Amino acid sequence: MTNWYLPITVVPGIGLLILSTSNLMITLSGELNNLIASKNSEESNAIIARKLIQLKTLNRTMVFFYLAVACLAIAALIGALQLGFSEKVVLYTSVMGIVTMLLGLLFLIKYSYKAVSIRQDQFKNSLNQ
Repeated sequence: MTNWYLPITVVPGIGLLILSTSNLMITLSGELNNLIASKNSEESNAIIARKLIQLKTLNRTMVFFYLAVACLAIAALIGALQLGFSEKVVLYTSVMGIVTMLLGLLFLIKYSYKAVSIRQDQFKNSLNQ
């Protein structure tokens, strides 16, 4: 297969997704620390629980992105070795990498929608206090 380098060209893009997702995780962890350190009302405990679910969602996203990078790197390596069976293996491994990347993106979309509703609830709670 002469296009063995195609899977590896997607890796920098996924790397940017990993970087932005890790920044989201750091920010979310900081928000959680501030909420936990502040007063513990029932409303803030509910927000903390929802933010912990968000953190779990981001963690799953990162796992899917890491798996995608691994699949694409393996596909490029197998393609570069040019073994007799490599063409189909490269194709299947590349497809598996793209599918796991798309799953990670779906989790990011889920995170984004939940983040907006949590912010709205936080705003409503701050107005009520």
